[in-house]
Amino acid sequence: MWRIGITGSIATGKSTVLRAFADTGVPVFSADTAVAELYEGEAVAPVEALFLGVAHDGRIDRALLSKKLGEDPSGFKRLEAVVHPLVRARISAISRHSRSPGPRAGGGGSPPAVRERP
Repeated sequence: MWRIGITGSIATGKSTVLRAFADTGVPVFSADTAVAELYEGEAVAPVEALFLGVAHDGRIDRALLSKKLGEDPSGFKRLEAVVHPLVRARISAISRHSRSPGPRAGGGGSPPAVRERP
């Protein structure tokens, strides 16, 4: 199984390419989607602890987080130290699952072949 990473700056078509692969049945993993899910789940408490006031109704207010990061760009490193390991854990879980015996989700049990990285 090939694994392909799609990288690029903002608005360069990463999501469009990812969607094209998915539309043909290729299993995909999107780091952007994973982060959005984490910002509504397990990342909420640690991110709120770093940037007080960014959590509302059990989710991270991305606009407010962005504002705080704009005011203090050194916060990116702290944020990445929390979020990146959570995203890597999801990638590892998918890879482990793809090697386990038995039926698998996503088109015949293949691991995601395409991963979008911001």
